[in-house]
Amino acid sequence: MQTILGSGGAIGSLLAKELMTYTDKVRLVARNPQQVNDTDELFKADLTNATDVMNAVKGSEIVYLCVGLTYQLKVWKLQWPAIMKNVIEACKQHKAKLVFVDNVYMYSQDAIPHMTEESPLDPPSQKGKIRLQIAQMLLDEVAKGSLTALIARSADFYGPEVKTSALKISVFDNFQKGKKAMWLSDATKIHSFTYTPDIAKAAALLGNTADAYGQVWHLPTSTEKLT
Repeated sequence: MQTILGSGGAIGSLLAKELMTYTDKVRLVARNPQQVNDTDELFKADLTNATDVMNAVKGSEIVYLCVGLTYQLKVWKLQWPAIMKNVIEACKQHKAKLVFVDNVYMYSQDAIPHMTEESPLDPPSQKGKIRLQIAQMLLDEVAKGSLTALIARSADFYGPEVKTSALKISVFDNFQKGKKAMWLSDATKIHSFTYTPDIAKAAALLGNTADAYGQVWHLPTSTEKLT
């Protein structure tokens, strides 16, 4: 069984399709999970609830954490550490491998414009500090040998199933309405985006590659910068 925690988001549904390359036993976990493949097992859970997570992970060989929380600092502060703690404990209890689909908020501004897995960790934002905190929670368990896990990091993303990103709302939606695109950022700075099908394909591949664990990976992102 391969289980997706946060199956209702832009990555989760695509990942469910990709996992069929490796298994026909896929469990989709969300507050209101929706069928993607005919054979999917649906499991309702609140990932901030330790008991829900423990039950959701039971029987899993590989667990993918690809949750997208409301983009508010107070929500991240409250929910992300709780979710990561619950997921780590459940994976340890049930001896499941963990794939955490992460972002790049924790890197130093000095890493821009070319971030690598070895770039310095010095987040310039409060959200970045939270992402560093939860990533370190996972890596600490890996270092102790109590958890088999990996981190797969993506830039901001675009593609199918993305409904609420800044890029979609400010650029693509405006184009569809015949309006001018708007992008609120420094025009002199290059901003990379990762294509969601690439994220899903890479996460599935990493999760099903034994020697990929114990590491941080950057997911495929075009060298031809979009903005």
